Amino acid sequence: DAKHLVPNKMRDFFCTINLDQEEVFRTQVVEKSLSPYFGEEFYFEIPRTFQWLSFYIYDKSVLQKDLRIGKVSIKKEDLCNYTGKENWFMLQPVDSNSEVQGKVHLELKLNELITDNGSVCQQLVVHIKECHGLPLINGQNCDPYATISLVGPSRNDQKKTKVKKKTSNPQFNETFYFEVTRSSSYTKKSQFQVEEEDIEKLEVRVDLWNNGNLVQDIFLGEIKVPVKVLRNDSFQAWYLLQPRENGNKSSKTDDLGSLRLNICYTEDCVLPSEYYTPLRNLLLKSSDVQPISASAAYILSEVCRDKYDAVLPLVRLLLHHHKLVPFVAAVAELDLKDTQEANTIFRGNSLATRCVDEMMKIVGKHYLKVTLKPVIDEICESPKPCEIDPIKLREGDNVEVNMENLRYYVDKVFREIVRSSISCPTLMCDVFYSLRHLAAKRFPNDPHVQYSAVSSFVFLRFFAVAVVSPHTFHLRPHHPDAQTSRTLTLISKAIQTLGSWGSLTKSKLSSFKETFMCEFFKTFQEEKFTESVKKFLDDVSSTESKEPSGVSEPVHLKEGEMYKRAQGRTRIGKKNFKKRWFCLTSREFTYHKQQDKEPIFTIPIKNILAVEKLDESSFNKKNMFQVLHGEKPLYIQANNCVEASEWIEALCRVTRCNQKRLSFYHPSAFLNGNWLCCKATTESTEGCARCTADVPADTQIEIDGDRETERIYSLFTINRSKLQKLEEACGSIAVYQGPRKESDDYSNFTIEDSVATFHTLQQIIDIVEKLNESHEKYQKKRSSSATYGSEENPIVGKVS
Repeated sequence: DAKHLVPNKMRDFFCTINLDQEEVFRTQVVEKSLSPYFGEEFYFEIPRTFQWLSFYIYDKSVLQKDLRIGKVSIKKEDLCNYTGKENWFMLQPVDSNSEVQGKVHLELKLNELITDNGSVCQQLVVHIKECHGLPLINGQNCDPYATISLVGPSRNDQKKTKVKKKTSNPQFNETFYFEVTRSSSYTKKSQFQVEEEDIEKLEVRVDLWNNGNLVQDIFLGEIKVPVKVLRNDSFQAWYLLQPRENGNKSSKTDDLGSLRLNICYTEDCVLPSEYYTPLRNLLLKSSDVQPISASAAYILSEVCRDKYDAVLPLVRLLLHHHKLVPFVAAVAELDLKDTQEANTIFRGNSLATRCVDEMMKIVGKHYLKVTLKPVIDEICESPKPCEIDPIKLREGDNVEVNMENLRYYVDKVFREIVRSSISCPTLMCDVFYSLRHLAAKRFPNDPHVQYSAVSSFVFLRFFAVAVVSPHTFHLRPHHPDAQTSRTLTLISKAIQTLGSWGSLTKSKLSSFKETFMCEFFKTFQEEKFTESVKKFLDDVSSTESKEPSGVSEPVHLKEGEMYKRAQGRTRIGKKNFKKRWFCLTSREFTYHKQQDKEPIFTIPIKNILAVEKLDESSFNKKNMFQVLHGEKPLYIQANNCVEASEWIEALCRVTRCNQKRLSFYHPSAFLNGNWLCCKATTESTEGCARCTADVPADTQIEIDGDRETERIYSLFTINRSKLQKLEEACGSIAVYQGPRKESDDYSNFTIEDSVATFHTLQQIIDIVEKLNESHEKYQKKRSSSATYGSEENPIVGKVS
C-alpha cells in the first residue's frame, strides 16, 4: 500500500513492478484515494540479469498519458537487506536522467604521433562497438545513437555515431579520434604534448540517446572513463550504463508520499548435480528415519526461524523424487501424539500442516482452476450485494435479498466443490488417505475424526482460502475490490462451516461469534449437505484411481494479451503484428480478437511440435517466442521478459508428452527467401539448433531438484549456529540422562532420540562443510574466468 501521495486530492492510482526499465507486473487501479491499498502479491522467476528492481506509482488518466508520481528503486545488491520483512520507502522523483539500463562495449587506446615539425603528441582512439539491453521506448525498440566526448577543465570535444533504427542491441562499430593536446587558444604550443597533471583531469564520456525525430531525444545512460587509466596501453571492456550524476536529485522527495513493500528475494548459485548427491540422499531417506524428529528434513524445520523457509524447497524436493507422502505421514503421526482433543486435529501451524498446505498449492493449482475459476469469475465480474451483517448494511439494502444472493453463491461454490472429486490430483488423495487413517487410529472412538482430518485441509486450508484470496491462487489477475472481497469472505466462512459438518452438531450453531451467520446457517440444516460432504471426503481420501473417463472438461492453464505476427495476410506489402487475446488449455492453444470472443485460430495441443525463443534480430523485437506446429511457425511477442518466460514454460509443460516433438529448430525467422540463422534457402530445411526442452520424468510439475537442494544447503549454512546448539543439546542429554538443566538453550527443539539426532546432525554439518568448499572453488574459478569488464561481468561506474 501507499500513503500521503501527491497531488493532494483524491485520484486513481496504480503501481507497476519493473526490472530496470521493463515493466513486468501492474496492480489494479485503486480509485479515489490518497493512500491506496493494493494488497497484491507477485511471485516470479527472473529470466535475465538486471541492475534495479523498481516500483512506480502512477496517477491514472483517461484522456492523457498516465502520470508517474514517483518511484522506489532498489539495487540488486541491496535486495538482501530488505528481504522477508515489510519496509516503508519514501517515493523518489522520476527523473529521465536516472532511468537507465543496458551496457556498452568500448575499446580505448592512446597513440603517440609525430607531427610535421617533429614534436610528439598523443592521440586518443575510441572504438564504440555495440550496446546490449537498451530499454524499450513506449513499448517499442528504440532508435539509439551515441555521443563520444573528451572532457577536461578547458575542453569538451564531442562526436556522434549514426542512428540505429528499431533495436535494443545496436551494432555501432565506429571509431573516433581525439587529439590529446591543449585547446586551440594555446596557439604557440598547439602541438605541445599534454603535461601529466592535465591527463589526470581528462575523461572520455559516452552518452546513449534515443533519437526522437520530431520530439526531444531521450537520455538512455552514460559512462565515464578517465584517460589516465590508458597510459600507453589499449583498454577494452563492457560497461554498465549509469544515470547522470545530477539525476534523481530533488529537494521535494519528502512530498511525494511513501510505499510499503514486502520483498522476498533469493539468488542461488546451483552447482552440477553430482555435488548435491550426499545432501539429497540424506534428505530423501528422512521418512525412513526412526524417530522422524531425528531426520535431516525435520531438523531443517527445527533450525529455521520461519518454518515456511524450510517447507517450500523441502516439499518441492520430496515431490520431485516421489517421497512426500511417507514423509507427511510420519510428521503427521508425530503431530497427533501431541493432539489431545479430536476437534483440534491439524489446526496448528506445524511442519505437517505446512507441508500439506504447500503440497496442495503446487499440485492442486489446476484442480482449483477447473473447479472454482468459472464461479469466482461470475462473482467478481457480476457481483450481487451479499452483506447480511446488520451493522454493515447500507441505507436501502434489503437483508433478505442479500441473504438470497449469498445463499445462491454459497450453493454454487459448494456444488462445484463436492462434484469435483474426480478432478482431485492422485497425490492429494494419497496424502488425505494417510491422514484419515492416522486420525482414526489416534482417536478410535470418534466416528467424525476421519472426516475432520481431511476437511481441515481440503475445505479450511484449500478451497476456503482460495475463495477469499483468488488472486493469490491465480484464479483472478488482481486483488478484488472491497465489496467483492467482503462477499468472498462470507462465502469462504460458509464453505469452512459446511466442510466441517461431520464434526459440527446442530447444537453448536449457537456458538457462532456472529448471530447473523447463525441465522444464515439455519437454512443449511438439511441432510443432503451432510451426505454430500461425507461422500466428497470419502472420494478424495480414497486410493482408488480417479482418472476421468475421457469426457472431462479441458483445464484452463493461462490466458493474456500478446502480439502475434500475421500468418500470410499483408498490409501494404509487409506482414504486421496484431494484438490478440491468447488462451491455453489442456487441449488447445488459441488466439482471439478480444477476450470472450470466438477463437480466430486454434492449435490442438497434440499438434505442437516445439516451443522456443525467437532471436530478437528476426523482427527487431524483444521477448519473442515461436510455436511450431504443422503449418508455418506462429511468432508471438510477449509484453515483457517474465511473461515470455511463463508462456514458454506453460506451453512446454503441456506439450512435453507429444510423440512428434522436434529435436531441432530454427532460432531465427525465414525472411526474404532464407533462414536468418543458418542461411538455408528452403523453408522446410531441418532446424539448425537443438531444442532446449527435454522430456522430464514428471510432466505435471516443473521442479529443479538441484536448485531446491541448493536452497536447503543455504538454509543449513545460514542456521549453522543453531545446528551446533542442537548438537550440544543432544550431547548434553546423552551424557546427563535426566532433567534438562539448560532448557533455555534448546527447549524449543524436539529431541526424542538424542543419539540418532546427534548422528544426523554430524552428517549434515559434514556435508555442508564440503559444499562450502565446492562453492568457494567455483567462485574462484568464476571470478578468474569472468574478468571484470567482460560481457558477463561489466564494469560499474568509473574505471579507477
